[in-house]
Amino acid sequence: MADTTTTSFNELSVEAASVIRHESVWTRVRRNGGVRLGGAVLAVLVLVALAAPWLGTVDPSLFDPASRDLTPGKMGEITTLEGESLAHRFLMGSDSFGRDIYSRVIYGTRVSLIVGVCTAMVALAIGIVFGLVSGFLRRVDGILMRVMDGLMAIPAILIAIALVAMWRGSLLTVVIAIAIPEIPRVTRLVRSLVLTIREEPYVEAAVSLGTPTWKIMWRHILPNTMAPLIVQGTFICAAGILTEAILSFLGVGLPPDIPTWGNVMAEGRAQFNEYPHNIFFPGIFLAVTVLAVNILGDGLRDTLDPKMAKRA
Repeated sequence: MADTTTTSFNELSVEAASVIRHESVWTRVRRNGGVRLGGAVLAVLVLVALAAPWLGTVDPSLFDPASRDLTPGKMGEITTLEGESLAHRFLMGSDSFGRDIYSRVIYGTRVSLIVGVCTAMVALAIGIVFGLVSGFLRRVDGILMRVMDGLMAIPAILIAIALVAMWRGSLLTVVIAIAIPEIPRVTRLVRSLVLTIREEPYVEAAVSLGTPTWKIMWRHILPNTMAPLIVQGTFICAAGILTEAILSFLGVGLPPDIPTWGNVMAEGRAQFNEYPHNIFFPGIFLAVTVLAVNILGDGLRDTLDPKMAKRA
């Protein structure tokens, strides 16, 4: 009876300590100024993306040749799909085709966030698999790492441009083209973590008990790599948003008819001296979004990294 009581007490103590540890991490995350600032800005941008049909004053593809190159706040006309011309106030001005820049920037928020999040998810998913296999299975480590080194030797933007040029420009193509150069970085991060974790006593005990390799990687190793991967995912998301804008600006990204920040800036670069608003407003949205994601990533690193947490 005493042994049963002692065992139950020990289990409760371990469970309570785990709850306290998780609560302390969550408390540090909530109290970190970078996490709160970056998270708040991103939350606003997500709401803007979801509410684009209501926040956007008109369809971003509608235009009127008589309302070309209007400055912000000017009144003009917009041609509906039925062919009617309606009076319209261009809050951020109009481009050389007479399209409303405000609506195109608002709708572009959707594309940028989707590209950033999907790029991070694809790069993390593939990089985690490669990193686990490379770090735990020594037979394939050398071959896989040489392939990753070869990919890292080529500039990411050149790989993205080449892949988009090979295939037809679409959202899926752009996401894959941006995610592939990020896979080696995730793979090397996971591999370095696995090389450290696999020497822990609990992993060696699982191996000695004959636990299948996939179960060791899934239950014992992968959960201990989540904190660094979450931080890495935020930086990949920011890089994906920026790279998509660069590809669209260069004319090798999404088709020009799709409203993205890069497309809006690409269409206005020829008239930048006379009409700088064509580049200014989408550029501000792009800079704020990338900055918010990076601030969020720095805050998560400060709270989830044990070394940084001890310094704080």
